[in-house]
Amino acid sequence: MFKDFFQKKPKKYATLSPSNVREKPKREIPEGLMGKCKKCNAIQFNIELEKNLSVCVTCGYHFAMNARERAQITLDEGRLFEYDSDMISENPLEFEGYIEKLQRETKKSSLSEAVITGEGTIGGLPVVIAIMSFDFFTGSMGSVVGEKITRAIEKATQKKYPLIIFSTASGARMQESILSLMQMAKTSAAIAKFSEQGGFYISILTNPTLGGVTASFASLGDIILAEPETIIGFAGRIVIEQTIRQKLPQEFQTAEFNLQHGQVDKVVHRKDMKQTLIKLLDMHKDTSYINIVREEVTMR
Repeated sequence: MFKDFFQKKPKKYATLSPSNVREKPKREIPEGLMGKCKKCNAIQFNIELEKNLSVCVTCGYHFAMNARERAQITLDEGRLFEYDSDMISENPLEFEGYIEKLQRETKKSSLSEAVITGEGTIGGLPVVIAIMSFDFFTGSMGSVVGEKITRAIEKATQKKYPLIIFSTASGARMQESILSLMQMAKTSAAIAKFSEQGGFYISILTNPTLGGVTASFASLGDIILAEPETIIGFAGRIVIEQTIRQKLPQEFQTAEFNLQHGQVDKVVHRKDMKQTLIKLLDMHKDTSYINIVREEVTMR
């Protein structure tokens, strides 16, 4: 009797089958809500990143900005009176698939080309400004990019306004071949004329600035600024290493490296860029008129 009492009895378990198992609903994260930093891999809400001017709150990495986003944070009230907004690229060399790619780039970036130009004020001071955008054809310089920038320079010359150009580019646009390369000479000639007339030009390099843009107007500023860790150069790092058969320093082609070697005047954090521009514009607001007076005195 007692033996039966202390004997372990087999326990009965309920059998789980797919029909009676209740799965917990999966919590889906809405697309575009969060993102990962390309440098430190920190996860952050995109809305917080936007509030921080697209700069990682953990490591300070500067994400690329669309041209219109940059105009919004640079110009007073984000107001840009745009030039040549209806100018779009054609296919002068009948490069296969080029028009279709331009259409895709326009849809992706909401821009008609890799640069927007116009005028506005910064700290109440009038400027002519050109802003390149890497999200349209990787900022490559084609005929329209060169033409829009040249016209902006000519407008600054005519109005005696300071000129500001934010550059970012992968180089020349191969679909336009020599017509693309010609823009280097055209923009540089326009800058030279602007300088002769006493114009004040601030060039701002953003990540990356490479190829023909670096070899022309981006490097011709009276003052050259750059955002932190911006890659600046003509050829890419791999191409250079394969050519010279040497390993380059880790920091090679960064804004900080270029600052040490005299190619950049100052590396400026994005949150400080507008105030830096205001100070520079205020310091040089009468420069063009002083130069004009000097020329008149010299002629006498």
